Amino acid sequence: MELNLGALDPVAIQLGGISIRWYGVIIATAVVVALLIAMQEAKKRNVDRELLVDLLIWAIPIAIISARIYYVLFEWSYYKDHLNEIIKIWHGGIAIHGALIGSVLTAIIFARIKKVSFWQLADIVAPSLIIAQAIGRWGNFMNQEAHGGPTTRAFLESLHLPDFIVNQMYIDGVYYQPTFLYESLWNVLGFIVLLVLRRTRILRGELFLSYVIWYSIGRYFIEGMRTDSLMLTDTLRMAQMISIVLIVVAGGLIAYFRVKGNRPYYLEDKYGISRKK
Repeated sequence: MELNLGALDPVAIQLGGISIRWYGVIIATAVVVALLIAMQEAKKRNVDRELLVDLLIWAIPIAIISARIYYVLFEWSYYKDHLNEIIKIWHGGIAIHGALIGSVLTAIIFARIKKVSFWQLADIVAPSLIIAQAIGRWGNFMNQEAHGGPTTRAFLESLHLPDFIVNQMYIDGVYYQPTFLYESLWNVLGFIVLLVLRRTRILRGELFLSYVIWYSIGRYFIEGMRTDSLMLTDTLRMAQMISIVLIVVAGGLIAYFRVKGNRPYYLEDKYGISRKK
């Protein structure tokens, strides 16, 4: 008989009637870590770090709203009969692709208003984005969500996972694949790859596009293991389709940049953010 030693409490702090959940604490931590890393790189590139703070002020709320809109659109069969649930984001239901779309559009508009290079900004924050995603997946872990299909305790133990992860994957009498962990580890590895790439002779914009490709490859395969995917059709997972599109577009842009041949190298940006080319 398989025993469950108990799931972790998703509530970090209880203040009267107010519950501060671990999910929120972890996401907030991910944002802080991402900002600190981006500001450090901005300093090395002689970029005004206040630009990143200003961008973050706009990008975070817009990313949350767009992530919620994305999720609701693909779960409209439920929300059309429960309109009062749409704004209740604390009940769960956000999609990271929606957040990325909102963030990128915000950054593009921000760059135009500030008359700076979007691609240089994107390159600076690329490693921050993927490490934030790596940290953020542990919020899913605390909520016992974003997991894969059923498995056995023996399989989880064969991965040499600590007991607290194995126990947390025991949900309603069934052990599940820790897909949150697979994606988190993939993103940590991607973070390391991006740190190495940005010290090579890559062109402006290629670091961000490399992030898009790396993340999308991992997301495509890991999404196929999950049980809570947003579906475009009965058989097609939305995140997998978006991942394929992003890989093709990002790869095409890198090829275009190389063929065009008139872009500065990332490491040549020594004097701060220049005006768009």
